[in-house]
Amino acid sequence: MRSERFNTAFTRMFGCRYPLQQAGMGGVASPELAIAVSGAGGFGMLSGTGGTTDLARQLDAVPAGASVGVNFLVPFLDKDAVGVAAARSRLVEFFWGAPDGALVDVVHEGQARAAWQVGSLDEAAAARDAGCDLVVVQGIEAGGHVRGATPLPALLDAVRAALDLPIVAAGGIGTGEAMVAALDAGADAVRVGTRFVAATETAAHPTYVERLIESSAEDTVITTAFGNGWPDAPHRVLRSAIAAGEALGSAQSWSPEWPTDRYEGRADARALYAGRSVDAVRTRQPAAQIVAEIIEEAERARSGRSR
Repeated sequence: MRSERFNTAFTRMFGCRYPLQQAGMGGVASPELAIAVSGAGGFGMLSGTGGTTDLARQLDAVPAGASVGVNFLVPFLDKDAVGVAAARSRLVEFFWGAPDGALVDVVHEGQARAAWQVGSLDEAAAARDAGCDLVVVQGIEAGGHVRGATPLPALLDAVRAALDLPIVAAGGIGTGEAMVAALDAGADAVRVGTRFVAATETAAHPTYVERLIESSAEDTVITTAFGNGWPDAPHRVLRSAIAAGEALGSAQSWSPEWPTDRYEGRADARALYAGRSVDAVRTRQPAAQIVAEIIEEAERARSGRSR
């Protein structure tokens, strides 16, 4: 059942209770995370970057009817996996590439909704023209790979004024206050990434989570340092990860891969992706608790603004 306080085009489109989407976060996310977010009333996401076999395994774990979608990175796209995702999930989303109508057609043929994460107004318009059902507008505050260079409020305003499509706001959102601010500014849902890295259901390395808990927004920086295998793709990480990598010298690989709990090297010198919402990461906790805290904060914020 949808929450009437947070009844939006996004919740109506996907039947979830809250307009809160988990970021795909390929590498550290898991089916358990997506299922937990969905079970708590949000919209969970899987990563399709591992290819068809890996995606099928993830989808096998998802209960029928769960509010779960699949995210793809265009530079590492397995087109066969797109067809699998479209046939077995409710939303297929693309990032880091020009919106492609042919890919959107594949998604629609599988009876799923199509989304594109964008970093500019021009890219949002291209996503609309390609036939997308919704767009994810990513501000520069986001953690991980960052498509554009515009703060979220300004980009959201511009896209909302130009497009008549549901919009998911992404970048620096980790609290209920930030959620309400985005919804009140015209978003139909918000995307949360960094908070969910610290969920107990992820495969994030303990050192990674510790660094998130210790850090603030000012401890993050946009860089291209972790670009081996994915060059010229700016990303926001913890500044401490760059310092640790520089200290390793030639022993550092500068890989874009997140440090998982199976990594045995210097996890603090890996790509510790973090958005400016890292201020809100204060402990490792279950995803359902994270959703509940954000929604409770959002309800208080909404109540306060309606007085």
